[in-house]
Amino acid sequence: MPKCRLLLAACLASLPMFPAWVWAADAGVQFSDTLQQRLLGCSGCHGEQGEGRRQTEYYPRIAGKPAQYLYRQLANFRDGRRTYPQMVYMTRHLSDEYLLEIATYYSKLKPPFPTPIQPSLSKGTVGRGETLVRQGDQAMGVPACAACHGQALTGMQPGIPGLIGLYPDYITAQIGAWQRGARHATEPDCMAKIAAKLSGADISAVASYLGQQPGTPTTVPDPEGSRKLPTACGSQGK
Repeated sequence: MPKCRLLLAACLASLPMFPAWVWAADAGVQFSDTLQQRLLGCSGCHGEQGEGRRQTEYYPRIAGKPAQYLYRQLANFRDGRRTYPQMVYMTRHLSDEYLLEIATYYSKLKPPFPTPIQPSLSKGTVGRGETLVRQGDQAMGVPACAACHGQALTGMQPGIPGLIGLYPDYITAQIGAWQRGARHATEPDCMAKIAAKLSGADISAVASYLGQQPGTPTTVPDPEGSRKLPTACGSQGK
């Protein structure tokens, strides 16, 4: 695609992030300047209700995740701790207050979850994933995913996300990003430390097991303080 078309596409994608009157006036149409309207640029990838979309690549579910978690991810994109180009572009000029408003909006949405992904790996591999998710591996120094994200894998307020409703390739990519130093969280960055101990086979096993876990619109993060974390984790602070 010519460079001019790429630039035009990027500009058009960013328009909904501005007040409606900026672009509605020229169209001769009246709009109410709502946050939902301004987030049309987000819905193009993440879905109208933040349910996530799978096209040529996977855009993750953001609906129902803790507001503080979502806010931190937006701030991380803006400030260079996460590097996905489209998200960096969309957030680079937004204030903390506006990012928190966006995060709060999506945290309250409860769209249906996708159909669980049937694993393509062997039963033994998926069983290994279940062991890591539910029990961890003491010999490797890897705590269970459920120890932080909860037995229902719905996350915990204020800053631990749910792990259900995500595709295996997205989970694999994010753990890999922590391993490569392409993704960072608030120090102490517990996920970076855990990811560094996992092999490629273990990551695939965990992702496959998580991808087949079901969720419902009533699936919500656990209350703050409902369990003690097995390791210091900066993302759980406010």
